[in-house]
Amino acid sequence: MRSFIGRDILSLKDWERAEYFRVFEIADELAPVARNRSNCDLLSDKTLLTAFYQPSTRTRLATEAAMHRLGGHVLGFSDAKMTRAGDFYQESIKDTVHMLEYYGDVIAMRHHQQGAPHEAAKWASVPVINCGDGWGEHPTQVLTDLYTIWKERGTIDGLHFMCIGDMRMRTMHSIGYAMAQFDVEATLISPPEMSPTDEFKQELADLNLRFREVKTSAEAIADADVIYMEPVVQADYTKARVEVTEDKGITPAAYRVTRELLRDKAKPDCIILHSLPRMDELPTDVDHTRHARYWEEAFNGVVMRMALLSLILGAME
Repeated sequence: MRSFIGRDILSLKDWERAEYFRVFEIADELAPVARNRSNCDLLSDKTLLTAFYQPSTRTRLATEAAMHRLGGHVLGFSDAKMTRAGDFYQESIKDTVHMLEYYGDVIAMRHHQQGAPHEAAKWASVPVINCGDGWGEHPTQVLTDLYTIWKERGTIDGLHFMCIGDMRMRTMHSIGYAMAQFDVEATLISPPEMSPTDEFKQELADLNLRFREVKTSAEAIADADVIYMEPVVQADYTKARVEVTEDKGITPAAYRVTRELLRDKAKPDCIILHSLPRMDELPTDVDHTRHARYWEEAFNGVVMRMALLSLILGAME
């Protein structure tokens, strides 16, 4: 297994199976710190720099909370319009990162341009963590998802994943690559205009992931151990920011998971994950069922990022 020390976390496409379990093990070791709402001094001499060119609630705050729990320091920006990269000058990623690397020991970046964190990693002398790049990938979210499944189900192998939503989403790309490292089967459900590209399906096939496509959630939910959701009413992830409109659209019934559908067709022990925010694809009354695990994801997102930061910065090995 490769060392994590000094490593960029840009994609899950090249992750090995053992690396997932190593992160999970360290997350378990550090979980009591977060659970007790305390801080330790594991990274007291390190600084995290957050460079968020696109809106974020959970990813940015969970990453910053993780660094604080480890006793480290945090600085950065959450609005690129307030930087030289977002004003008249439109400073390049190369120039921006050449400066940011002097201000921190690790850079966590979210960007509306696919591949931007990869570009940053080319120029930075410190590790770069991809916190979402356009339609590209979102590795830290999917590591959180898999850690949640592992904790809730005691395994990942042997499970059937029902992935429903916009298959162009960065989370769907990362979960696809990750599932291929486990003994799982997947069912993919999306509107035709949001279906997985031929290139992505070929990648999954080349990785030996067993998957099928169906048209509605009702067709597949009876087989699902894990329901993995994203909205089909989407913002344009290639833009830095998309303002709300009066008519955002309504999710067709084929791509919704309701309390009634869970009661009538789902396995009693299936769990639902959603990276949030949600639209109407997942009604709020599902929150009170035994299937909901997206609130647990919020806690696990801090713990998993604690594990990543401690491994990348050499506090754990």
